[in-house]
Amino acid sequence: MSNDAALPKTVLITGASAGIGKALAHVFAQNNFDVVLVARREDKLKQVETDIKHKYGQMAYCLPEDLADPAAPQRIYDWCQQNHIQVDALVNNAGYALHDDFLQATWQSHLDFMQVLNISVVHLCHLFAPAMKERGYGRIINLASVAAWSPQLKGNLYGAAKSFILDFSQAIDLELQPYGVNCTALCPGFTFSEFHDVMGTRGSVSKLPRFLWMTAEEVAQEGFDAVMEGKPVHVNGRVNQGLSQVMAMLPSSVKYYISKQQKVM
Repeated sequence: MSNDAALPKTVLITGASAGIGKALAHVFAQNNFDVVLVARREDKLKQVETDIKHKYGQMAYCLPEDLADPAAPQRIYDWCQQNHIQVDALVNNAGYALHDDFLQATWQSHLDFMQVLNISVVHLCHLFAPAMKERGYGRIINLASVAAWSPQLKGNLYGAAKSFILDFSQAIDLELQPYGVNCTALCPGFTFSEFHDVMGTRGSVSKLPRFLWMTAEEVAQEGFDAVMEGKPVHVNGRVNQGLSQVMAMLPSSVKYYISKQQKVM
């Protein structure tokens, strides 16, 4: 079927109330996409919804959902179907980190974490990608991280979860690319956002040099450009690109040793 770029398109973004997700909502709206905004915090979502409508004249829809609930992806899909919203682009951005040691955190917190960062991503792709394939057009961004290339001493499930997203995204891109559907694993490094406040690492990471940091807006623009160009993986920033290339070439034993020396990632 036609993939005419002039046709109206809609993007669904999870974790859209702040940070990279909010910035991606603005970038897509600037590029004539209507936007479905998904996050837990309805008050912040409504503000993003209002801003997008006023600034860009695009349709914006606010859909409060907690992706820690295993039933949330199906509810999101059903809501789109019931409201006759065709999702042409999907951004799986929702996420957070557990800063506790593995054994300090409760099992439920680990389950919720994996549900949000991994299972909901796979579920939403499984729900929305078939129609993209049928139409011959689709764009998917899954938020990975530079942490995907090495084990983490603190918040150790985070690196493992992002490593899964990196591999999964490339795998479905291989499967869907022949049908006009591209999936990009977006891999930011240190980003000015609420992430480190939630994780409890703001004090530590704020001591890092400025050149290691990017704004959420910079990350979002690079992510949009990458998925539109059909890149399966995009690492944000030249410094991060260099570091990720080095880490990818190192033996596992060396990466393990490096991670062991770090108190905070």
